[in-house]
Amino acid sequence: MRRSAAVARPLAVGIAVLAGATSTAAAHAGSIEAATTTPPIPTWFVVLTAGVVVGSSFLFTSLMADHETLELVNGLGLRGGLPGTLTDALTVLLRLGSLAVLAGVVAVGLLGPTDPQASAAAMVVWVGWWGGFTMTTYLGGNSWPLLDPFRLLTAPLRGREARVDYPRELGVWPAVVGLLGIVWLEVATGVSANPRLLAVVVIGYTLATLVGAAAIGRTRWFEAVDPITWIFRTYGRLAPVQRTGRGVELRLPGAALTDSEVPATPGVPAFVVALLWATTFDGLVSTPPFQGVAAPLIRAGFPAPILYGGVLVAGFGLFYGVYRVACRRSRESAETFVTGTAIERWFAPSLVPIAAGYHLAHFLGYVVSLAPALLETVQSPLSGTATIPILLLPEWFGLVQLAFVLLGHLLAIWVAHSIAFDVFPGARQPIRSQYPMIVVMIGYTMVSAWVIVSPSTAVVLA
Repeated sequence: MRRSAAVARPLAVGIAVLAGATSTAAAHAGSIEAATTTPPIPTWFVVLTAGVVVGSSFLFTSLMADHETLELVNGLGLRGGLPGTLTDALTVLLRLGSLAVLAGVVAVGLLGPTDPQASAAAMVVWVGWWGGFTMTTYLGGNSWPLLDPFRLLTAPLRGREARVDYPRELGVWPAVVGLLGIVWLEVATGVSANPRLLAVVVIGYTLATLVGAAAIGRTRWFEAVDPITWIFRTYGRLAPVQRTGRGVELRLPGAALTDSEVPATPGVPAFVVALLWATTFDGLVSTPPFQGVAAPLIRAGFPAPILYGGVLVAGFGLFYGVYRVACRRSRESAETFVTGTAIERWFAPSLVPIAAGYHLAHFLGYVVSLAPALLETVQSPLSGTATIPILLLPEWFGLVQLAFVLLGHLLAIWVAHSIAFDVFPGARQPIRSQYPMIVVMIGYTMVSAWVIVSPSTAVVLA
């Protein structure tokens, strides 16, 4: 109880400071307009307060930390399970339903309305799946393995020998590239606003999955290459519902992130950083300062896909570079002989709550405001609808978005603290190891808060 109060106290102070009146603005996500809110108080004040809240939370947690309490709290949970045959039958049914949805997206995208807000294909993909379903993977549990239609399509390839040897040194770097590619398609090509192009992309992704699984093996494809699998698997480690070899477990949010060390597979920490950067980039491109630079360049003839792609890659390189430098500084501050690469693996899970918190802040209002439009378009997928209902959010919703960002970072501090006490001996060394990491977390918090409170503007593509 004392520890919970210590974490809640700076959060409450931060929310109270940020709880000014809010105003409504347009939001970009998936190139489909929705309503969100931004606080009219000075942006610099919000950003600075967010950083102070995270920093003070680290101090409170450090002063009250002990290994036994961390292990006790993270170990709380309930275990259960389902009979194997029932689970297998349910999985087949769910994947058949998901495959029907996939086929429907392609059909409606090719034959239905071209207006993205009137297209059930665009609404299902961007509002229902990319926004809404992704939230369920970290708020509830990762159900994608039960739903994945691509696993059903590649089922005939199960057990077949790979035609191409997959280089182990690649690790999951193809999934990193795939994730950045999905974000680039969403933002830079207009696919999210073009149902016809969206259907073509879905067909292309399906063909790539079939060819890739046949070439390197079905298991290897989903374990190392498929970015969608890795997105939901990574977010799912944060969720309270976990599926293990012992059955289904109910845990405290984030507790599963502290269970075991990230495997020494190349690219795993990079994927977590890419996941964090992907949502940040999606919000960053619609801020007025960014468009103030990008829009004139694009209107002057600079290709939008190249411009956005360059910023996407450069931003990922910056985020990943900062994280790697922080890990090597952690090695020095902890005075340990372990390598910086090992520390990268150890602390990578602590970034997942930050990514989830910002994703929730960025997409919850988007999903809620467009939920009526999603339901309306699904009821008439081919004919569309004359009016697109959009739910207007209350003025206080901007405060909720900021709270999600802060909660994500506070949970990240808890996870990092738990991991540090697991891998470093004594009482001081684990705390010292986190000094560089907390600086990075404060920086991430301030960037996320700035993006959230900045008013949104249209993303220029031509």
